[in-house]
Amino acid sequence: MFDKKVLVAGCGKSGISASALLARNGEKVILYDENTNIDKSKLMGHFDDVSGRENIELHIGELTSDIINQCELMVISPGIPVDKEFVLKVKEAGLPVWSEIELAYHYEKGTVAAITGTNGKTTTTTLVGEIIKEHNSKTIVVGNIGIPYTGLADKTVNDSVTVAEISSFQLETIIDFKPKVSAILNVTPDHLDRHFTFENYAKAKLNITKNQCEDDYVVLNYDDPETVKLADRIKAKIIYFSRMTKLDEGVYVDRDDILIRENGVVKKVLSLKDIKLLGTHNVENVLAAVAITYYMGVPVDVIEKVCIDFQGVEHRIEFVKTINGVAYYNDSKGTNPDAAIKAIKAMTTTTFLIGGGYDKGASYDEWVDCFPAKVKYLVLIGKTADAIALCAKQHGFYSIVKMDTLEEAVQFCYNNARPGDAVLLSPACASWDMFKSYEQRGDMFKQYVKKLEE
Repeated sequence: MFDKKVLVAGCGKSGISASALLARNGEKVILYDENTNIDKSKLMGHFDDVSGRENIELHIGELTSDIINQCELMVISPGIPVDKEFVLKVKEAGLPVWSEIELAYHYEKGTVAAITGTNGKTTTTTLVGEIIKEHNSKTIVVGNIGIPYTGLADKTVNDSVTVAEISSFQLETIIDFKPKVSAILNVTPDHLDRHFTFENYAKAKLNITKNQCEDDYVVLNYDDPETVKLADRIKAKIIYFSRMTKLDEGVYVDRDDILIRENGVVKKVLSLKDIKLLGTHNVENVLAAVAITYYMGVPVDVIEKVCIDFQGVEHRIEFVKTINGVAYYNDSKGTNPDAAIKAIKAMTTTTFLIGGGYDKGASYDEWVDCFPAKVKYLVLIGKTADAIALCAKQHGFYSIVKMDTLEEAVQFCYNNARPGDAVLLSPACASWDMFKSYEQRGDMFKQYVKKLEE
């Protein structure tokens, strides 16, 4: 496929997976990272079972012109900003910069459904994957959900389906990536430390539709004004979903039912009472999944069955345990204020809210505005604790305590919550100041909760 070497930037999960894909398909790879503290032996051990391992060479430290000149293009891991100095150096040398998604797509043989949005991506992608798997056993679920697309792309076949969760970071550097059905679930401010402006962030999301044509479909949230604004810039056929409006065409809620209206014909999919997930935002996720899978060709009866059986995903308003009449919920995936707002709104009882973490430059005003009548105590951890506390006080909320660790926060909630209360970890912030990932943060929360009974 390539005449020269491929430079892969980033030695994390994405970079390792991309390098392995290239190597096992006969390409020569330079795996690069500027971090000189990397354990080279441990890193290369990841390739022990990869055919073509000898095609991978590792370089750390400075990226020299000599190395760049050996290469045909660079594949960039999503965690690396596109304005980083060495990335700009590669671009100035005339090399294309691809996302890992772009690389994987060049090995894709089947049909792709791709999902992006500020919130709801993982739940929707998981549900879409379960629905399509029920219809077609040759289905893989990949991307930002935790399984690199590059790990499975060359295993696809003509009649397989790839369901991909795609982040704004991954969408910044796509070239030819073209799903049959794409979805933009919602667009609210996030990752402004990386994208700088909301307009840049929204543009990155819109890239999921970049190469789609009139024969493809884009699923959009009719209830989200920022998403609707993108419609004029889309060439594919738009399918709207709505929780609040009866649509002339699309997927919507009427009374207690989810319906599809297509060419004037209405089909019932399922009743809202059959959905097991908490919160109105999850109704939106189900609506999106119904639209995506229906236009991927899945029969309505299959969609209904899987939606009824679906229990949700880990770390997203995940029920952990009830201890002494207090219910504990893990919403570690609530990594921005909009996601955390949805979690608070889903709570049906007074709540001890654990928040705070890595600062992504977000505003917390709308989140704090949801506290009255819902949040009994705000328990803060992490780098943003002071900023959130100040914001809360400016909005007249003073039931605040700051803790040094997540374990201390859980213990405070245990000591002070009363039967009928809930404890919710929904940080409204990323995890990177104290944890490797939101998954680790959620796992530690569950571990501390279960330890309480001991």
